[in-house]
Amino acid sequence: MRDLKQIVKAYDVRGVVPDQWDTELSRAFGAAFVQVTGADAIVVGHDMRPSSPSLARAFAEGAAARGVDVVEIGLCSTDQLYFASGKLDLPGAMFTASHNPAQYNGIKMCRKGAAPVGEDTGLVEIRELVQSWIGADDAVTVPAVDVTPGTLTQQDELQPYADHLLGLVDLRSIRPLKVAVDAGNGMGGHTVPTVLGGLPLEIVPMYFELDGTFPNHEANPLDPKNLVDLQAKVREVGADIGLAFDGDADRCFVVDQNGDPVSPSAITALVAVRELAKAKAAGETEPVIIHNLITSWAVPEIVAENGGRTVRTRVGHSFIKQEMATSGAIFGGEHSAHYYFRDFWRADTGMLAALHVLAALGEQQKPLSELVSAYNRYVDSGEINSTVADQAERVAAVRAAFADEPGVTFDELDGLTVSGSDWWFNLRASNTEPLLRLNVEARDAATMAARRDAVLAIVRA
Repeated sequence: MRDLKQIVKAYDVRGVVPDQWDTELSRAFGAAFVQVTGADAIVVGHDMRPSSPSLARAFAEGAAARGVDVVEIGLCSTDQLYFASGKLDLPGAMFTASHNPAQYNGIKMCRKGAAPVGEDTGLVEIRELVQSWIGADDAVTVPAVDVTPGTLTQQDELQPYADHLLGLVDLRSIRPLKVAVDAGNGMGGHTVPTVLGGLPLEIVPMYFELDGTFPNHEANPLDPKNLVDLQAKVREVGADIGLAFDGDADRCFVVDQNGDPVSPSAITALVAVRELAKAKAAGETEPVIIHNLITSWAVPEIVAENGGRTVRTRVGHSFIKQEMATSGAIFGGEHSAHYYFRDFWRADTGMLAALHVLAALGEQQKPLSELVSAYNRYVDSGEINSTVADQAERVAAVRAAFADEPGVTFDELDGLTVSGSDWWFNLRASNTEPLLRLNVEARDAATMAARRDAVLAIVRA
């Protein structure tokens, strides 16, 4: 019998189609989703992958068979699905595997108001319910229920999504900017023309054709090799800024006018300052900003200097969203370039973060490199992955190696974080692969390199 733990991860469903899952299972997930959430209506959207339309429709049919009305919004970015969930006040399901290769697909699910469905908020129950419907021969049998089937209706939410974002950040009066945008053949090619069209922006489009086979490069800007084309285009056309979206366009990476990547931690700090100013102008005394534990030390420093308070969380959108709800945070940022906004139902939206950066750049005359220099205070390694046979054993070996060093502190909020007076590193196990992920930061390059190399020597021994 197939084990759904292989495809149901901490925050979503993700696996190879049809080897690991197919329309039959998707239909079962639709039925289980509405049973666990108690929904009487849901919204469903999908990305441009070849398998997405059929999987999304099967999910919708599985939900409708349980008496639930389904609003199908068709092609959309993940943050557009979150928008629809918030606007319509409905639970939602987005069919995407984000930046994974073409043979993958997945489901990101949320409750009404874009509230997360993760392993602690219903995903385990959904997995167990679907698992109980799988027989020994791998056939899926969803128990019939005596209800009137729900309806399936189609609704376009792209323009309302764009209008909502532009109501939060006004770009009409900024100076003209030339903006190179790499959509990676993903959903940014669908959303960018509508959101950024008609503004004082000259858009230089790259790979806007929707193609779930990703013919140009992986739609994963976190990997530096996938930024090379954008960096070259920015230099070639003399753009003021470059934006790169991942496959489902919920993350946005930024490069400056020289083609140099801007750290997501710097973007977090920049957007945090803008959101703090807005909240304080509205009378909030000590607004809260969320950041995950691999974000730069600069973020809490800059937030404090601007009258805010920070809350540090684990990596992952369900943890960030839950902490935002608990703390009332106005904004949250992750070093993976996920950005979360209270004004967007606490959901992550790369597009709204991009609008903030464009506004900050266009409201003054300095180039982007100079503008963001104030938010870059430390030297970081970026995320370094190592394949290991035993994750726990290697982490324990690293901890033991630093146990007797004076002044060092240990933190196990998410993986192992080790901190000294002028450096820190975090070592985390991947949820899906036999990898350890290392992030190192220090006050200077030499210290960062020394700590990085020392940890990697132990991890890779």
